[in-house]
Amino acid sequence: MFKHVFLTGPPGVGKTTLVHKACEALRSSGMEVEGFYTEEVREGAGRVGFDVVTVRGERRPLARLGEVSSSARGRRGYTVGRYVVDLPSFENLALPLFSSVGSANRGSKKVFVVDEVGKMELFSRSFISCVRRTLDEPSCTILGTVPAPKGKPLALVAEVWNRTDVKVFIVSKENRDALLQDILAALRDCLRGPV
Repeated sequence: MFKHVFLTGPPGVGKTTLVHKACEALRSSGMEVEGFYTEEVREGAGRVGFDVVTVRGERRPLARLGEVSSSARGRRGYTVGRYVVDLPSFENLALPLFSSVGSANRGSKKVFVVDEVGKMELFSRSFISCVRRTLDEPSCTILGTVPAPKGKPLALVAEVWNRTDVKVFIVSKENRDALLQDILAALRDCLRGPV
């Protein structure tokens, strides 16, 4: 029996779009949804960074091209490629969301969105602890994304892949339009729990 649903696939294939659509469908059916997305920030024709955005619409910088916010100045610089990660900004918005995990009404379950468990987010040890706790929380199902496996996997990503209670969907350009109903069906099964 699966308890969590994760999507994987190459960058830009549509994982976050599928997570958005699944969340909309769940909320419209009355399901409690909490958590965050990671979205590209574009200027003109180019990507300049990423923001972390809660499912309620609050937004903060996650990373920018060669830029460190005033809250991150003087601290160790975290970079992924050409992007400088604003770890304080990410943690200040994302980590408090995990405090709602386990607070669903008695007998009900909630979906917690974690988009994504990736290199930028994994600079935060607190984030890693929060994700691990949430994976083990009985009243919560994670709808998340992880990078496609290539080379040596990130430790937490490997943990997610190896868990027997995680259903992983591999998203491609060919199947992304047809996957939404399968993802929703898997989430409904997760939320129903063991019979």
